[in-house]
Amino acid sequence: MTDILLPTPRRQSLASQTTAWVEPTTRHDPSLPTEGYRLRVTEGGVEVDSGSEAATFYANKTLAQLRRLHQGRLPLGTIEDWPDVACRGVMLDISRDKVPTMETLLALVDRLASWKINQLQLYTEHTYAYLDHEEVWRSASPLDANEIRQLDEYCRARFIELVPNQNCLGHWERWLRHDRYRTLAVAPDGWDQGGRHREPTTLDPTNPEARQLVRSLLSELLPNFSSRRLHVGLDEPWELPKERMADYLDWVHALRALPELDGLDMLMWGDILEARPDLLAKLPGGTTICEWWYDAGWPWAARGEAYATSGHPWWACPGTSSWQTILGRWDNAVADIAEAVDGALEHGGSGVLVTDWGDRGHLQFLPISEPGFAWTAAQSWCRSSNRDLDLAAALDAHCYYDEGAVMGGVLRDLGNAYLKIGPQFPNMSTLILHVYFPQMQVGAVFTEGMTIDQVTDAEGVLVDCNARLERAKSTRDDASLVLDELRSSIAFVELLCRDLRARLAVDGFLTSVPEPARLALAADLEPMRAHYRELWLARNRPGGLDDSAAWLDHLDRCYRTGTVEEFWGGW
Repeated sequence: MTDILLPTPRRQSLASQTTAWVEPTTRHDPSLPTEGYRLRVTEGGVEVDSGSEAATFYANKTLAQLRRLHQGRLPLGTIEDWPDVACRGVMLDISRDKVPTMETLLALVDRLASWKINQLQLYTEHTYAYLDHEEVWRSASPLDANEIRQLDEYCRARFIELVPNQNCLGHWERWLRHDRYRTLAVAPDGWDQGGRHREPTTLDPTNPEARQLVRSLLSELLPNFSSRRLHVGLDEPWELPKERMADYLDWVHALRALPELDGLDMLMWGDILEARPDLLAKLPGGTTICEWWYDAGWPWAARGEAYATSGHPWWACPGTSSWQTILGRWDNAVADIAEAVDGALEHGGSGVLVTDWGDRGHLQFLPISEPGFAWTAAQSWCRSSNRDLDLAAALDAHCYYDEGAVMGGVLRDLGNAYLKIGPQFPNMSTLILHVYFPQMQVGAVFTEGMTIDQVTDAEGVLVDCNARLERAKSTRDDASLVLDELRSSIAFVELLCRDLRARLAVDGFLTSVPEPARLALAADLEPMRAHYRELWLARNRPGGLDDSAAWLDHLDRCYRTGTVEEFWGGW
């Protein structure tokens, strides 16, 4: 008999015979890896040998999974287990635009800990309540110092390291829109891209006042964390030309030299460095490079080899493929994460950090991200024993506690509905591109080759998944909310499919769709907009909700008026 565990242990030999639960006897065994443990379940009791307190915790989580699978009993047998990767993390974007409630965060920590994830990062741009900067976060419902300290303590009790993550160069638009900070930008008056004028997003690395501001923020933020790491971001400084690479590197050195970072490892994204040996040679010590990419097929091995050769530690940072999708991109997430873990294992990557972004309004609900969290937990714990893990079944057993064994498969099939559409677009689902860009012409340019038959196939998946959810028997505390989130997501994408049909029946432009058809779409969208707000508030704080809902409100206006904005969504 093989029990589905999450992660699958490195070695296990379990019998069909079970015995009553008893409290385990635990011994420290220094010969085991630090996070390694050995379980023995006999009719005489349960023995745990472990390499550390964390290992004992993980052994008990494995026992809890077995106990749940066997209705309170335990199968006789042995398990020996330890991780492949030292740092196994999840990064949650809380700046675009979704800041979870503490209840949501604590429940997520419990779930991640049960899968042996040992690090959590909350990506912030403007959603920490810095004391002297209220104009930046006033409407964002930010986390404050007391909440961070509470969360840090909760994480530590579950052997999860809560790592501060404050972007310190680019993605500063929420700050630089205010007159008080605008002069700190590379381009205070904004910049041009693709024929569109944009507001400033990047601090000027040569401005001493910008450096002082960042230092003051870090000096306030860092004491709330027990972690000895800090992620400073430094990705996508759009206005900083390549000719100013020296300024970029000087900024990296300046951050690394801050007294506030003494004794800390500084994490930074690797996109600007591009794994170039000449640039890596100029990085300061005490810096870990976080290589990111979110579509399958990235050269993780080549990037990892360059980092390993440079002597700098590095982490592989794939994505959950949830953002800009509504329903996810399951196959892409599975491949991207697996390839990232392989690259880390082949070339000395000391961490795997799966990222869950909220680009363009964070319209996806939490259950769409959970498969990526769970798959990362499994693959980074032990790639060899989890390579063929039935993720859908593992989610049913250890995420949704679904006695109907339905929800994992539904998430898989919903997450692959995008594949029914022929043309594919990176980092988002082609199936729902037009919610973000109503001005686009469907069936041309990026979506050339899309057909009504493909849309029909996608609709068939949605109908089937919705029907199967009726058989779900989840016992998770928030089971009814999860089902509501999934059904609402399905209904919204079904509406978007009807939108696609209407466009493909004419010339591909929404402006050419007859008014009755547009108004019918608006009528169907109206209750969805209201319910989206209700579902948002079930897990998240109100700050950011208006910004997120603006994507749906704008789509409604387009349906009602028959007009579109040329540059909506940054197109």
